[in-house]
Amino acid sequence: AQLVASGGGLVQAGGSLRLSCAASGTTFSNSAIGWYRQAPGKPRELVARISSGGLTNYGDSVRGLFTISRDNAKNTGYLQMSSLKPDDTAVYYCRLTTIDSYLYWGQGTQVTVSS
Repeated sequence: AQLVASGGGLVQAGGSLRLSCAASGTTFSNSAIGWYRQAPGKPRELVARISSGGLTNYGDSVRGLFTISRDNAKNTGYLQMSSLKPDDTAVYYCRLTTIDSYLYWGQGTQVTVSS
């Protein structure tokens, strides 16, 4: 499978961004999609995850601010980020988990939130 993440950029604090993760080469509808982020000097952390059935879970720091979704017809996952803070600055990665538990990562997209 291949994943292409997009939608990152520079935004002011309080602003919003929507990230996209386009998948190919796998049965997207049977797969879970996760968004992770890694800030400089910090470990990669879970931001949000959505199962093949649409169940979601979020990291504590983004719960209520970010929304993960998926469009199986477009083989694409999304992360809507609102009320962004400078602490949200990181490289954001999408990850696909197949029904057989294979993991695939996208290339990452930079999100920078200025104060």
